[in-house]
Amino acid sequence: MSGFVPGEVPAADEVTGGWWEATREHRLTVQSCTACGHLQHPPRALCTSCGSLEHLELVPAAGTGTVDTFTTVHRALRPGVPTPYVLARVRLDEGPLLLTRLTGERDWAIGDLVSIGWVDLADGRALPVFHSTNTEPTEETP
Repeated sequence: MSGFVPGEVPAADEVTGGWWEATREHRLTVQSCTACGHLQHPPRALCTSCGSLEHLELVPAAGTGTVDTFTTVHRALRPGVPTPYVLARVRLDEGPLLLTRLTGERDWAIGDLVSIGWVDLADGRALPVFHSTNTEPTEETP
């Protein structure tokens, strides 16, 4: 995914720092609430299910999922970003949704199976992107 510079990627903070650190090792994590078992992404200061502020931890995610929805961007938000590119919402196999980019030349479809890849940033962090793991789409493209 070209066109990304660290100044345009959100800075890590006390809530997201652990997630960003895991990306340096190309490890995908989701936040788990040990009080109720809810999994969520992105990391937040509280559980979106039970409201707990104290029982949140990052746990490994497999890095596989299903395309929930997507759009093809034909107009860059700024000069120098190559188009077209595909933005998507991927439902991870663990349940949480992840906003990401789909890579690879193909006709994407809702329901396509995907797995994770990584785009390294200049500051050592990485962004998760996803590529197809199936050869035939499961539904018509919207």
